[in-house]
Amino acid sequence: MLLKVGKILKDYLIKALVNQSKFRVYVIKATRLVNEAQKSHQLTPSATQILGESLIATLLLSTSMLKNDEMLTTRLIGNGPIGAVIADANAQGQVKGYLQNLPTDLTNYNKQSELIGNQGRLSVTKDQKLAQPFTGEVPLISDDIAQNYAYYLAKSEQIPAAIGLVVNINAKQKVISAGGFMIQALPNTPTSDSEQIIQQIRQLPSLKRIFTIKSTPEMILTKLFKQTNTKILQKAPVEFHCDCSKARFARSLAGLDSKELQALITEQHGAETVCRFCGQAYQFTSTDLQKIIAEK
Repeated sequence: MLLKVGKILKDYLIKALVNQSKFRVYVIKATRLVNEAQKSHQLTPSATQILGESLIATLLLSTSMLKNDEMLTTRLIGNGPIGAVIADANAQGQVKGYLQNLPTDLTNYNKQSELIGNQGRLSVTKDQKLAQPFTGEVPLISDDIAQNYAYYLAKSEQIPAAIGLVVNINAKQKVISAGGFMIQALPNTPTSDSEQIIQQIRQLPSLKRIFTIKSTPEMILTKLFKQTNTKILQKAPVEFHCDCSKARFARSLAGLDSKELQALITEQHGAETVCRFCGQAYQFTSTDLQKIIAEK
């Protein structure tokens, strides 16, 4: 039985095989995760939808492609006012991310595409602890984030996939449900079976009606595939998680010239650093900065 935190079910994903093991499916419920991202960055509804969908899409890639301590970074870069959407995720279902720019006035932008722009690219960097990280890149082909990620998988990874993403925000600007799914055809799956699945997806109701407040990934899987032939392989938590720390920012400050650090002490009597991924601020007193200088 799932435990509740407040009125929102805990976030988690399931990995399953369906249709005589011809397809691998990932389903993520990420309502709390997107709420955390919205609060951390104080985002408007439009910005929340863009970052939320990107975080979920990045999780779908990371949990399906990575293992152990490997990392994955996605960069959706457009010519719109937000600039870029950057997300980091690992194989354990942890993700963090941010928007490059946060326009103060979004009233002139009615569509997600206007915020992202009509030209750009999506790059995915996998750090698999080898000599060099691998980066694949494709142009943006749509104003739909899900379609761009599916296009990346097909063109850069040669993995045919269907992806669906949703962030449902109510009139009070609160995220009431969020999640996504990814369907991958396994090798030797007949084309006719893939076409049948595509037709099923096209006939689905709005994803906002599927990813409801009370729906679980298992329930969503049932709605996606009416067949009873499903086998759940894995169930794991997902979360918005940032590994920043004051010690990490101290190491970054140590990279500055001693004269620059001394200027911060003299002119500002300290320094403040803010993590772009989660918005957490860290204060460094004059004593902290003097210690960094002494240890250089």
